[in-house]
Amino acid sequence: MMTDKIDGSFQLGDDMSGKRIVVAMSGGVDSSVVAALAARTGAETIGITLQLYDHGEAVGRVGSCCAGQDIRDARAVADSLGIAHYVFDHASRFQESVMDVFADEYMAGRTPIPCVQCNMGVKFTDLLQLSRELGADCLATGHYVRRFIGDNGAELHRALDPARDQSYFLFATTQDQLDYLRFPLGDMPKKQVREIAEDMGLAVAFKPDSQDICFVPDGDYASVVRKLRPEADDDGEIVHIDGTVMGRHKGLIHYTVGQRKGLEIGGQAEPLYVIRLEPATKHVIVGPKDALAVAYANLRDINWIGGDYQGPLEVKVRSMAKPTRARLEGQKLQFHNPEFGVAPGQAAVFYHKERVLGGGWIAETGAVEQQWLAGAEV
Repeated sequence: MMTDKIDGSFQLGDDMSGKRIVVAMSGGVDSSVVAALAARTGAETIGITLQLYDHGEAVGRVGSCCAGQDIRDARAVADSLGIAHYVFDHASRFQESVMDVFADEYMAGRTPIPCVQCNMGVKFTDLLQLSRELGADCLATGHYVRRFIGDNGAELHRALDPARDQSYFLFATTQDQLDYLRFPLGDMPKKQVREIAEDMGLAVAFKPDSQDICFVPDGDYASVVRKLRPEADDDGEIVHIDGTVMGRHKGLIHYTVGQRKGLEIGGQAEPLYVIRLEPATKHVIVGPKDALAVAYANLRDINWIGGDYQGPLEVKVRSMAKPTRARLEGQKLQFHNPEFGVAPGQAAVFYHKERVLGGGWIAETGAVEQQWLAGAEV
């Protein structure tokens, strides 16, 4: 069988008799394979699904995660594996800690990452606590990251497949959580995971992946923000960095730092980008690409899981960004070269080679002095 090639120990030792594994089951193929691999070890396996929201059309949407059809899929997989499965209603907690924060961040002119908020709260706090209360030896998830044991305990590393790596979204994982969590899929490409699911007869083997924020139907996040914050559509002026009023916008929630399309101010000599958002004046500030260059970012709520590491680091300031060299000076992240499109509200995640050292939330940025920019590659 395909699963014969997989290390099923879940880093709990060779003897799995008497061990108990809780698996976070979202109803997708990844967590379903983790549940199947856990059951295959011989350990008692329990699947837990958190019902996080009931959001109209999202409930019936394939890949919506943690609602509607996906909960039914998780239960069906658990039944087919012969393992216990429990559903806990955490909708109010999810509304408060993820959806409300999502809306408030957009209203404040920042670009939020709700997946990180979800991991910080309902998944790696609430679900982990439930797992401990059930007497589990670990909580296993379908995230594509790797966990190694180093000289100072568990370490978080990027997934083997860079196209699937989710380490950026797990930067806020604490050392205590990392000691308890397991990520069995980190060494596999997605194709292999689907092959395992098919080999084991799981009905979700070819279920499509979710492409959008789970609680946002069809990717229309603005409609979600409007529902939660009706004042979100207040319009205002689009202002060039030189002070020239260029036109009007339809609400700050429709814009993010680095955005070029959708400004509706054509006829300019050079392309214009969103440089920053000013909630107090409801201004969208635009300018040329050079004006996006930043020298540093001030961070808040830094989480460090790098132990006593003190060497050079690389940082990602967006989930899809290439790592860039930087140094951390207290709460200040100083970039080695000018960095573009650094948006408040996003995360700066620190790496040393494949290891995740931690990260923090970008609170504000400092513009590059033009003499420095003149020598940089744009």
